[in-house]
Amino acid sequence: MKHKIQKLLRIADIVIGIPAALYIGLSVYYMGRFSYGTWINGIYCTGKSVWTVNTELLAQPEYETLTLLLPGGERENVRMEDIGLEQSYEKPLLALFAEQNPWKWYENVRAPASRREIIPERSFDEKRFEQVFSDLSFVKERKTDDAYRVFIRKTANGYELVNERERVLDPEKCRETIKEAMLRGDQVCDLAAEGCYHDLPLDEEMQSVIDLWRRIDAFQTCGVRYRFGKEEVRLTPDIVCDWLVAQNDTSSDEDVLTTGENPFLVDENGEFTVDREKLEAFVDSLADRYDTVGAERAFHATRGDTVTITGGTYGNRIDRKAEKEYLYQAFCERRTEVRDPVYLQEARQKGRDDIGDTYIEIDMGEQHLYYYEDGKCVLDTPVVTGDMLRRRDTPPMVCYVYAKQRNRTLRGPGYASFVKYWMPVKGGIGIHDARWRDEFGGEIYKTKGSHGCINTPEEAMAQLYERVEIGTPVVMFY
Repeated sequence: MKHKIQKLLRIADIVIGIPAALYIGLSVYYMGRFSYGTWINGIYCTGKSVWTVNTELLAQPEYETLTLLLPGGERENVRMEDIGLEQSYEKPLLALFAEQNPWKWYENVRAPASRREIIPERSFDEKRFEQVFSDLSFVKERKTDDAYRVFIRKTANGYELVNERERVLDPEKCRETIKEAMLRGDQVCDLAAEGCYHDLPLDEEMQSVIDLWRRIDAFQTCGVRYRFGKEEVRLTPDIVCDWLVAQNDTSSDEDVLTTGENPFLVDENGEFTVDREKLEAFVDSLADRYDTVGAERAFHATRGDTVTITGGTYGNRIDRKAEKEYLYQAFCERRTEVRDPVYLQEARQKGRDDIGDTYIEIDMGEQHLYYYEDGKCVLDTPVVTGDMLRRRDTPPMVCYVYAKQRNRTLRGPGYASFVKYWMPVKGGIGIHDARWRDEFGGEIYKTKGSHGCINTPEEAMAQLYERVEIGTPVVMFY
């Protein structure tokens, strides 16, 4: 019995002693090393000393550059080698190591891996940093506080306020912000977001310039927008600024207004005076651009090329007198609205492309007529136009069907011709059937053409007459 007990005790010693020895051995092992499952800044540190880990961390890619973001999207870089930056992980590693209890290494076996991120201790040469800082372009450009002005200038976009006293660099704040960013190891530092810019105080004269600017800006900001079909013309400050009338015959185009003294003429209510002559010149410029009666047009022909056509009766013509009066009143009342101008003559569509996608095309070079409806060619036929030999050429132009008539006798010097379908397009020139012709197209028009009209086969003319509405554009060219 005694022998059995002794044997059991020896077994117990082995069972308990070996794990205990292993546990104690590992605890002693981790007394000078990082414990099981330790990761620092992406490096596996189990069983490694502080100095080994420090060496490995320093071997990672170096912190080389701090990029400074400036207002307006510009950037400047500070290179660490220029300021003599040095770094060491030893102190933060020792702090981590001090938190470790080597006798509790077993907790890391049961728990997820311990992943830690640390920042190294960094230092740099203050004198070298000051030299680098003072050489930064935006620091060198910084003026004394009293050198920053407030003024109004005229540009291609109208009058603009230039307030140089807004968002001025604070050198001291900037210097400390950059230092802190470098010590943290930041890759980018947004100086504006970090509060490195501030507004300088304004004196009474500067405030008066801002007050004048607000009045000028209210004047040159117009809410009227002209609509020409799919196009729109806004009365932007670059247009309206010229409507200010200068006092004492001085130029209203001064490059810089540095005082709050008003250089512009005002009325009895203290409002700026409108230069009506320039306002009306603007209306004339709109009409010159969007009046299309007789204007030159580029037209894409069915045959494939683009032809230039000038003249004719079709198009839009703005009532300039009515529009000048409207715009003056609307501007003085500070209206905000979309304006379709008054027209003396209106085409099917507004804007410079006023022909649209429903029209009659007469290609006199090819002696062919096409009728397009909603962009689709629904009729094409050969025709005969004015006799070129007898100088009765049908003139190239853009006109329109201004009437429709059935069973009419067309009369002229030496002829009277009955037609079933008559669609005049300009004066006595029109499109009609010609039962007296057996052939159409080709080169008939060169020697045996019409008196100027567009002779069309009766069957085709009947279809055309039925489909075409009065007012439809007619495009004629060679």
